[in-house]
Amino acid sequence: MDDQPSGIQARKMHHIEACLQPQSQYQTVTTGLDRVPWPYRALPDVNLDEVELATTFLGRRLAAPVLIGAMTGGAERAGTINRNLAVAAQRLGLGMMLGSQRVMLERPEVAGTFRVRDVAPDVLLVGNLGAAQFGLGYGVPEALRAVRDVGADALAIHANPLQEAMQAGGDTRWRGLLERLSDVIPALPFPALLKEVGHGLDVTTAHAAAGAGFAALDVAGAGGTSWARVEQLVRHGGVRSPDLCELGIPTAQALREVHAALPGMPLVASGGIRTGLDAARALALGAQVVAVARPLLEPALDSADAAEAWLSAFLRELGVALFVGGHGSVDDLRPALERPLSVSR
Repeated sequence: MDDQPSGIQARKMHHIEACLQPQSQYQTVTTGLDRVPWPYRALPDVNLDEVELATTFLGRRLAAPVLIGAMTGGAERAGTINRNLAVAAQRLGLGMMLGSQRVMLERPEVAGTFRVRDVAPDVLLVGNLGAAQFGLGYGVPEALRAVRDVGADALAIHANPLQEAMQAGGDTRWRGLLERLSDVIPALPFPALLKEVGHGLDVTTAHAAAGAGFAALDVAGAGGTSWARVEQLVRHGGVRSPDLCELGIPTAQALREVHAALPGMPLVASGGIRTGLDAARALALGAQVVAVARPLLEPALDSADAAEAWLSAFLRELGVALFVGGHGSVDDLRPALERPLSVSR
């Protein structure tokens, strides 16, 4: 590997530094999950130690409905983060999404920062490429490389138009992209997910993605990390367009609307998921699994043990939420989806 990082590699390191700053988070928009009612049963008729969190996603059994969200890759520090997260996922039986692998395809020598199968042989592993790249020439061969070169089980294609618009030299030519993806996705021999990056998935896009053949959708709502803010921090050292950086569909709203429009589509809830109670509420709104990223960044920079400890506490919170709500398992929430919880105004 070259001693000097490429432009993309350097940006990955700057992203990590920016994400650690409080200014990277939404300042005026919340996920809305705090306004989703959660039941409390004084006599729950269930034992806490018997609450079952296991579920299935994309045909794979997970010990809990939790994915480690897409974060990073392409630089040495990023590789450390990925390996620590993968070890934690393996120990706890969770899934993991990789960060954008564009840098790996353009600079194969950094592929090792994404390869975690040696420490996480059993996890549901999801690769990751940007939707914009498919409008610039990527196709089935690049998707196959992204998945097969790291031994992944599926591929997430992330949609991030606002982030790209804020990025110096960002990819902002998106006309015809849906048609391109509609050609690529059905030709892939593994499931593909469409995911936003934290500004929310709208119903129109969700319908289009379902028609294009995506197997699942990650609504990645507003209220957590604003990648528009991250890009401005990286580009300018501060946020120069705070109103634009606050744009997005809050996580609870995106979940409620997309689930109502596509009740049979598997959904991932991400964007500001910070606690086990957040996760429980998201599951009750229609998510099949939740994904957590930013809260794991600092623990993953420390060690696999630190990442595991954070996730274990999160899982316990989720279990307690189900327990006091009178739910013996994650599957017990499914009937509630026929009567979706509303968001209190």
